[in-house]
Amino acid sequence: MGCCRSSLRPGAAAGPGAGTHAAEKPPRHRSPPPQPANRLSLNAHQAAPSARSGGGGGGGDVPAFAEFSLADLRAATGGFAAGNIVSESGEKAPNLVYRGQLKGPGSAPLRAIAVKKFAKHAWPDPKQFAEEAKGVGNLRHRRMANLIGYCCDGDERLLVAEFMPNDTLAKHLFHWENQTIEWAMRLRVAYYIAQALEYCSTKGRPLYHDLNAYRVLFDENGDPRLSCFGLMKNSRDGKSYSTNLAYTPPEYLRNGRVTPESVIFSFGTVLLDLLSGKRIPPSHALDIMRGRNIQAVMDSHLEGNYSIEVATTLVNLASQCLQYEPRDRPDIKKLVSILEPLQTKSEVPSYVMLGIPKPVEEPQAPPAPQRPLSSMGEACSRMDLTAIHQILFTTHYRDDEGSNELSFQEWTQQMRDMLDARKRGDFAFKDKDFKAAIDCYSQFVDVGTMVSPTVFARRSLCYLMCDQPDAALRDAMQAQIVSPDWPTAFYMQSVALSKLNMQSDAVDMLNEASQLEEKRQKSTKGP
Repeated sequence: MGCCRSSLRPGAAAGPGAGTHAAEKPPRHRSPPPQPANRLSLNAHQAAPSARSGGGGGGGDVPAFAEFSLADLRAATGGFAAGNIVSESGEKAPNLVYRGQLKGPGSAPLRAIAVKKFAKHAWPDPKQFAEEAKGVGNLRHRRMANLIGYCCDGDERLLVAEFMPNDTLAKHLFHWENQTIEWAMRLRVAYYIAQALEYCSTKGRPLYHDLNAYRVLFDENGDPRLSCFGLMKNSRDGKSYSTNLAYTPPEYLRNGRVTPESVIFSFGTVLLDLLSGKRIPPSHALDIMRGRNIQAVMDSHLEGNYSIEVATTLVNLASQCLQYEPRDRPDIKKLVSILEPLQTKSEVPSYVMLGIPKPVEEPQAPPAPQRPLSSMGEACSRMDLTAIHQILFTTHYRDDEGSNELSFQEWTQQMRDMLDARKRGDFAFKDKDFKAAIDCYSQFVDVGTMVSPTVFARRSLCYLMCDQPDAALRDAMQAQIVSPDWPTAFYMQSVALSKLNMQSDAVDMLNEASQLEEKRQKSTKGP
């Protein structure tokens, strides 16, 4: 995202695809996995302190429910970029879901978010939408992808939730590439989702709309979570089921209403998915189960690696959930009590059973430097990109004085176009449209007639905002080439190195920047 090329000349910048050049030996670094999403700062006035997910450990800290502006969410998702769409149906989905990133206050680590953007006029009454969202936002549980905010702006309606990076149950069951989900993990999915539904029921939110394998998500640890989006209706007319009618509770087809028993029916379809590894219409599955033919129901990819006794229990449970009459279905507490003793391999982490890499710890801010820091140094030491942006914006170009001496002949139309590109970049930088700022600043850099350490520093920050620390490091190093004694160039390198998990190098850069600042202050004061 925002990847721009530039032609390298002496003193000019290398684009992200070019080699690294520096005045001194550059530090080595490794590239993190790409995450094409922008960051957004979650300010103190937007939300109260974070709350621990309910139901025991494993949920991590979840921000308190907050209201966001459309501009906030546009910035967080890179302008609702198509590349950030994570809906299973892509751009064809009726309500698109985007990936984005929030930055907590101070040195809090980045938080990935999912932003659901409803179709136009889905909720004409903003008050009704806000009340519904706040009701769901009050829930906090380790088995859920919790709702952390909403937006009502004009006729736009959006929800903000925790982002689950390891796809949906549907993806792992129906579209698996490397390995199918093992039996113990399928049992864990059933149990965890039942726990989530039981929690919602005890908190007065027993209705879950359109529960299916696409609503079950896997977090960074591979643990299954229930999407909070299903706790809200899909539209103003109360439509609650968008999937094939063959999987819809019979009573909903009769009267269009969702009841707690309807949720149990839908849970039965999820059990059926876990058993079979494919989408089987409930009516057809019931015919198979009545024939006591367990093998006909079971997923052949399991290759018999499951307990017949436990499989029979699960088949019977699915059959009970899928009963035509709502009163014949078990309640959620019974489901939890039946599923709990079936659990095996409780000591094995979910990421191992799911076959995904072990979660990587978030990079930590570098240790405190050896001497007091300026406001820029403080912001960089705690990796507060919002504060860095404000400082770079208010400083303007005062540190560029003397960087360029141009003859009259050089003031050509090309020069005017180049300065216009920089001006447009400055406007985008001010508005926190970091992708546009990268594009405009790159036009300025590519001409190469003028060199500006401030442009490199600003573009470096834009790359950090766009999760491209490699490119950010290159620009910060180019700022150092242009202005070898400029502390800001070293400060920006420190932040980029820290994002690349090179903490020792980051601390060195931070200390070097503070030394340069100290020298500057002494030379300004004079003898």
